[in-house]
Amino acid sequence: MFPRPIQSMSPASKVAYKIALPVMLVLWLLPLLGVAMTSIRPSGDLAAGNYFGIPSRLAFDNYLTVFRNTDLERYLLNSFKVTIPTVIGAVGLSCLTGFALAIYKFKSNLILFFIFVAGNFVPSQILMVPVRDLTVSMGMYNTTMGLALFHIAFQTGFCTLFMRNFIKALPFELVEAARVEGVSEWQIFRHVVMPLMRPAIAALSVLVFTFIWNDFFWAMVLTTGAATQPITAGLNSLNGQWIAAWHLVSAGSILAALPPVLMFFLMQRHFIAGLTLGAVK
Repeated sequence: MFPRPIQSMSPASKVAYKIALPVMLVLWLLPLLGVAMTSIRPSGDLAAGNYFGIPSRLAFDNYLTVFRNTDLERYLLNSFKVTIPTVIGAVGLSCLTGFALAIYKFKSNLILFFIFVAGNFVPSQILMVPVRDLTVSMGMYNTTMGLALFHIAFQTGFCTLFMRNFIKALPFELVEAARVEGVSEWQIFRHVVMPLMRPAIAALSVLVFTFIWNDFFWAMVLTTGAATQPITAGLNSLNGQWIAAWHLVSAGSILAALPPVLMFFLMQRHFIAGLTLGAVK
């Protein structure tokens, strides 16, 4: 059912693995290296058709030009305005819903859980028109708050699935012992379950932060201008009307990728612990 460890394979398979791994790694990194090279390539090289060759000079000033001549700072700020409330809202709600669905046994528990999960299987394109009309009717179209509220609602289903399954794997005897001692349900959630959920909260926060920061579809659907657009939608405006400034777009893309990368490395230990906890139960 599961793939065999490489150590147990034949010598020929080990050699093939050692050859294929660096080749696939290079192929995977080629687009990223191409974007990085374009970000330090002068515009004259692109105009002359030098897309993949050695740059005539290293134009690190492209990064300064992005900040000076575009609204990149505003786009980055908008991304934080959308992403941080979404992470707090979705993870916070999923802690409560996951606790309720995992600890309490009541009628329609499984049906309610399936409703949370079912939202993740609905294609985004189907929701485009209804969600847009809803935000317009609520006066939240083209606002960072409207975009953040939509992401909170849409991500809570996945987060609930994650949290419910995590809490379900915790020893239920801890909850029963706290109830015997007369501890209230809120105190059980806050002082017994929440401390055990820290690895899951950290892992889920990294995942949701990455999902929302990199979202392009809903950023284009629910926002229209530089005052509200996140960085993913704002990068599209770095191209001029008549000239494609790919060196600026590439520089902006590198800068846009830094926050989720930094967050992953800062939370790496908790992220891996949250994903692997209970894997060998």
